[in-house]
Amino acid sequence: MRRKLLLGNWKMNKTSAEAKEFALETKELVELASKNNIDIGVAPTYLSLAAVKENADKRMIVAAQNCHFNDHGAFTGEISIPMLQEFGIDWVLIGHSERRAYDNETNFKCHEKIKALLANKMVPVYCVGETLGEFEAGETKDVVSAQVKQGLEGFSAEEVKDIVIAYEPVWSIGTGKNASTEIAQDVCGFIRNILRELFGKVADEIRILYGGSVKPENIKAYLSCPDIDGGLVGGASLKKESYEGLLTNIL
Repeated sequence: MRRKLLLGNWKMNKTSAEAKEFALETKELVELASKNNIDIGVAPTYLSLAAVKENADKRMIVAAQNCHFNDHGAFTGEISIPMLQEFGIDWVLIGHSERRAYDNETNFKCHEKIKALLANKMVPVYCVGETLGEFEAGETKDVVSAQVKQGLEGFSAEEVKDIVIAYEPVWSIGTGKNASTEIAQDVCGFIRNILRELFGKVADEIRILYGGSVKPENIKAYLSCPDIDGGLVGGASLKKESYEGLLTNIL
């Protein structure tokens, strides 16, 4: 049975001091999650990774929001995998819609980053999803299929068994517009079928998250869907109170 996963993406929020405070405040939540066989974590900014890693319960997943696929070089403003490993970081978000929209994060770049992460025994959280225009044009599955297949091209079943896929319809991120549970399950089930085509039975081990205006009041409905194993959460993960609400509502 796949273990539930609650992962907060802080985006460009929280100073290091604020991140440290959150880490200290949520130690009891990590204990509660662990007792109920739920994995929880957050993806802070680069500058706050150390503050969270050093002050949170050791069972809290601390993920970076991005990385470069080269381990060093003339890439101004980028962060390498060895730099993340120095702080004990072994989870990384890849291909978030904001990276795709604002920083030319193509499926090819995502593939190269996933390849580098897997080579370093790290966990990629690979984000896929369609824009509003693509959704309204009925292109959701074409877009998502291309993202999954191109991002994971050439990998073996053994390599991808611990990867996490996050389906985030772009039109619902931070907009207050929620994809219905029917839409979310339909696309997440579609993703799992693609994974079966590519990797066989290991697809049943891969966790698929839903993201997009996930809140304490709707997370239980999403996680009741058979192919949704957790949530990738934005704003609701920034405060201890709302994060606690997310957790307690899926216990």
